[in-house]
Amino acid sequence: MDSVLHNMNPVLQMLIVMTLFSLIPFVFCCMTSFLRFVIVFSMLKTAMGTQQVPPSIVIIGLAMILTFYTMGGTFQKMYEMGSVPYQKNQNMIEAINEGSKPLKEFMMKQTRESDLAFFVEMTHKTPPKSPDEITIWQVAPAFIISELKTSFEIGFIIFVPFIVLDLVVANILLALGMFMLSPTIISLPFKLLIFIAVDGWALIVQGLVTSYN
Repeated sequence: MDSVLHNMNPVLQMLIVMTLFSLIPFVFCCMTSFLRFVIVFSMLKTAMGTQQVPPSIVIIGLAMILTFYTMGGTFQKMYEMGSVPYQKNQNMIEAINEGSKPLKEFMMKQTRESDLAFFVEMTHKTPPKSPDEITIWQVAPAFIISELKTSFEIGFIIFVPFIVLDLVVANILLALGMFMLSPTIISLPFKLLIFIAVDGWALIVQGLVTSYN
């Protein structure tokens, strides 16, 4: 298959490359650390009860910046490995194939073995002898599932203290006979105060960044 693509007419190669470029937003959102960042930050905002603060564009922007920070080395390797075959023979297909290897390596490091084994077994009749025989499109779904599970585990840990605070405030209001007053409204300032006191944003960002090192 690779030899067919390498010997393909340059015009057809360009059409395939343009089609692959349309997948760049999908690759960035689902095949990088952006997935974990944006899910955890969204769950944090939900746990705090601040529906509009911070705005969604700020969360996405922060997630994008942290993605470039944590994956800067991977992106650099992708460029270096992809530029060599392109400069050598002007073959875009080979350049994309070589340039995707560092991304596949990154995803495999973050993917659970059980998730990866499922998708590999669905396509391989015999177990692959080396990671090179596993394609990036087999690693991608396993990586997404693993990242979703990890993100929800982190989100659960973030949710617990905020839920405890809501329960404490609700019990206090119940004891005082303030049935008509919403516990969420009363607990929100305390959530913000405690979150600021422990420097919550720094703790969460540092924890997420170091989880990729």
